[in-house]
Amino acid sequence: MPLGLILGIGRAFRRKRTSSLDILSSKRAPRDYYKGKNCKPTGFHTRKGGYVVMQEKLPNYVVPDLTDFKLKPYVSQFPTEVKTTEAAESAK
Repeated sequence: MPLGLILGIGRAFRRKRTSSLDILSSKRAPRDYYKGKNCKPTGFHTRKGGYVVMQEKLPNYVVPDLTDFKLKPYVSQFPTEVKTTEAAESAK
């Protein structure tokens, strides 16, 4: 009987994974822990509960001028196969 108890305790210790301990979520952490969504803040909070947005922290997208551009933004889900002679010649 005592041997079975010792074996049961040994199995319980073996089942614990060390990798599960380093995964920290808001449910396994202290009450004030906030994990977030892995995005950078664009400003800061004021003492009175407001939020100030800083222009230097906002993302700046540089888009080139696409007038007279040959390609269209749409890509078909069912592309047609086009056989060209250039591809066959370069493979040889």
